[in-house]
Amino acid sequence: MITGVHADIHATDPDAARAFFRDVLGFGNVDGGQGWLIFRLPPAELSVHPAEATGTHELFLTCDDIEATVADLTAKGVEFVSPVTDTSWGRLTELTVPGAGTLRLYEPKHPHPL
Repeated sequence: MITGVHADIHATDPDAARAFFRDVLGFGNVDGGQGWLIFRLPPAELSVHPAEATGTHELFLTCDDIEATVADLTAKGVEFVSPVTDTSWGRLTELTVPGAGTLRLYEPKHPHPL
């Protein structure tokens, strides 16, 4: 029986990325051993999209109010690399994770399965 989902983020500076998730986003964590932090994530959802080829997977952070979330994270020093845009499925932006590239943040327009 599936009990959850484990996601990996690969970082050239894992300490900076871990500090971001711990200190900026406030994700609770446990030490998996030797300082390897495993983070508790908010509830998740999964969608399956049609594609020309398999093997591409995406990770998004979601929020209920994108303007308030962007303002809160900007005040904490988070850098956004794109403005908020409107799509048919949600409002979307992209933020920098120190040492780990970018993640997209979106406010969904679709019903939540939770």
